[in-house]
Amino acid sequence: MNPPELHVIGELMNNSYGRARKAWQARHVAGYQELAKIQTDLGVSFLTLNVDGTQRLSVTLQEMLDFLPHVIPAIQEVTDVPLSFDNPNVAFHRECLRHYNPAKSKGRAILNSISISRNNIAEMIQLVREYNLNVIVMASECLLPDGSHGSARTVGDILNATKHFVSMLREQAGIANERIIIDPGLAPVASDTSGLINLCLDSIRAIRSEKNLAGIHISVGLSNFAIGAPKPMQVPLERAFLALAMEAGLDFALSNPEKNTVPMSQDEKLVQDLIRILEAGRVRLGETQEDAGYRQLDALMELWGDRN
Repeated sequence: MNPPELHVIGELMNNSYGRARKAWQARHVAGYQELAKIQTDLGVSFLTLNVDGTQRLSVTLQEMLDFLPHVIPAIQEVTDVPLSFDNPNVAFHRECLRHYNPAKSKGRAILNSISISRNNIAEMIQLVREYNLNVIVMASECLLPDGSHGSARTVGDILNATKHFVSMLREQAGIANERIIIDPGLAPVASDTSGLINLCLDSIRAIRSEKNLAGIHISVGLSNFAIGAPKPMQVPLERAFLALAMEAGLDFALSNPEKNTVPMSQDEKLVQDLIRILEAGRVRLGETQEDAGYRQLDALMELWGDRN
């Protein structure tokens, strides 16, 4: 199977990035306009808008709600790329959609995201229906046997969460598969002792093999992958992973369009090294996932040592 075309959700309007954080702190809409134009010129398919807090910045819900009526129309003055509204709070999405003009956009906006842990799923699905949105589903969270929710640990967990929400979106909002984007979750490779990178790739392949899920889109937060890696290796590692994920069937990525949206060639040495490292993380007969996870980290550290 040839890798699909990659649709990039540009992530620079996020307070994790310095330029966005500076614009937010000054409530400087021109700063957001500039970030929107930069990413539009780089050919992104969507522009994420995330004005939430980070480890370095405290932001209240009310501060976000007060700013959205100013920043959303300003962004739409300079680009017709559709926005992806990123926040777990339904009030955030409701306020975004009050001020977003779909007539100025060349495609549907995205609601990011719904998941099994949200306490307002029905309201979010209602917004998806009412405003004719695309929607990101976080399938990395699943229902547990006791009725609670937790992190997905198996491909079956992610497939079940995917099917659960695909069915719910179809029944409650008439949403076709083509408007659903599944995020199976992507962990930092530098701390992955639980096989989560392999779980992500295996889940992408499994989703692509399900006939009833034909047309579904699959995305990851690409910049998560190299957190904790040596800085010079971060972008190359992200691009190497992107090559593997697109080969598996990934067709969307929340990513930095200035750095990491072009996959490496499959025959690049770093791609082959990453294949070898992830294979080291597969559980062998008689061992635990932790055994395999630390073997994967050992192989990763050897790679870093070779590159220094």
